[in-house]
Amino acid sequence: MSSIPTHALEITPESELTFTLSNDAESSARVTLTLRHPGATDEFLAFKVKTTQPRRYLVRPNQGLVAPNGTETVSILLVDKDKQTLLQSHARLGQSALDNSKDKFLVQSCAVSMDFSKKYSEQKTKYSGKKTEAATQSSKEMAEALTGMWNAITSSNTNPVYNKKLHVRHTVVTAPTTTSTPPSSDPANSTTLVKPHETSLSAMENMSPEQMFNEVSQLRRKYDELVSFSVNLTAERDILNNTLEQTKRDLNREISKTNSVSNNNNSNNSNNNNNIDNK
Repeated sequence: MSSIPTHALEITPESELTFTLSNDAESSARVTLTLRHPGATDEFLAFKVKTTQPRRYLVRPNQGLVAPNGTETVSILLVDKDKQTLLQSHARLGQSALDNSKDKFLVQSCAVSMDFSKKYSEQKTKYSGKKTEAATQSSKEMAEALTGMWNAITSSNTNPVYNKKLHVRHTVVTAPTTTSTPPSSDPANSTTLVKPHETSLSAMENMSPEQMFNEVSQLRRKYDELVSFSVNLTAERDILNNTLEQTKRDLNREISKTNSVSNNNNSNNSNNNNNIDNK
């Protein structure tokens, strides 16, 4: 078993990032990645976080430096648009629709020179917590310096880089259902139990304001889901229609080419026959 190199960061979670999705509009699907310098070397370690779906996830920060025995926290957010798409898939097909996700992350780390780490640390300490124009410019310069450093390392292959792949898993948490108390045998204390989306006019008249609000909220949520699903179906239909039209054009083009070649061959054969007859 090979030992872990000194330029490797300790990563938590170690192998899989689990994004928990919820229908709650105020909750976000976010994962925190912790990078720790194990202290096996006195050099600072640079890190870079990549993903196969850069438009689906927001990674902050996606690169930086970690001091010896220090840690850095990386926040990874699943954008709301893709979150809603995954929730719709789960609503139609269940958890199986989200299993076997092909999304992956790659965390790279390498040792950097003392000069680079010193300049980076000084700039970061000088403008830490400040929101001035100079701080913004300094942050931009540090990001450009890190990007340039990674480009140089990638092109030269002189500095060893440690690569750690992380798989992605999406899970859905449903809102807890409130259990209703059984109706009392006393008519004066009895309450009407109403099943969601099975509400008649007479039942709504017997609802409390809170029950009516919950019923309307559930109906509104279902309506929004249907509208979103309809929009997605329309978009998929348009894509399929465009693909079909393009396929038809390609087929007609190939048929024309085939007919043209066939006509040329027939013309050549006719000429050859005429030449033979003339001889």
